[in-house]
Amino acid sequence: MGKQMSNKVILVILDGLNYQVGRACMGFTQALCEQGMARLYKVQCELPSMSRPLYECILTGVTPVESGIVHNHVSRNSNQQSVFSLARANGLRTAAAAYHWISELYNRTPWDAARDRHTDDESQLIQHGMFYSVDHYPDCHLFNDAEYLRRRFDPDFLLVHPMNIDDAGHKAGLDSAKYRNTTRHTDISLSEYLPRWIEAGYQILITADHGMNDDKSHGGLLSEERDVPLWVIGDAFSLMEAEPLQTDICGTLCQLLGTPHDKPLCRELLK
Repeated sequence: MGKQMSNKVILVILDGLNYQVGRACMGFTQALCEQGMARLYKVQCELPSMSRPLYECILTGVTPVESGIVHNHVSRNSNQQSVFSLARANGLRTAAAAYHWISELYNRTPWDAARDRHTDDESQLIQHGMFYSVDHYPDCHLFNDAEYLRRRFDPDFLLVHPMNIDDAGHKAGLDSAKYRNTTRHTDISLSEYLPRWIEAGYQILITADHGMNDDKSHGGLLSEERDVPLWVIGDAFSLMEAEPLQTDICGTLCQLLGTPHDKPLCRELLK
């Protein structure tokens, strides 16, 4: 497995963020790159370029065709080893502020808001969660939820998953002021928390599940739909040239956490 690590890790999935729009509009995140504190990579998402299949891909390292989560209406628990299950098997604490499909994949399905919206259950793969079920749930609220979980439970692995960029894309399309400005507002929200997380010593990955097209949708092979950003921030990263795959993210997370795994990973990302 290479160099043994043991870090606290935060993964941010900015739902629906196209690479070029992220590169152009994420001003604070890009400032970290200019200061030599982060690096942006281009990643091509797996197919189909849809949310639930690619949550599973990012968090398990398994393509949708292999996992069987092939569209957004496949509502069942994951049957793959995920970063959550591997972390829990290694005695680590997990948390997520995320869309309710994440809860359905890794905790309990079908979604029951009264039971699952606020999760505090040591028996679950995601032990501590604040899950939402409307796409317009404000990103600023979601980041507040994530910061509450971080401070309250001190998780080893925290997933942060806002939805407003994807929601704006479905309403206005890729080439729209609404989509770009929503991305800028999400970056502003991130700018409030990234300095705290960096100061606290977290290793941080920021990516997207898929991009967006001018038809106000996604799911196919267009580069606008498939090209997504991956920013890495933290002293465990090399910040060197690399060509990470979306299927590498789970293994990279596990490597950072010091969790035994058999997942693919992009070793060039790490020191």
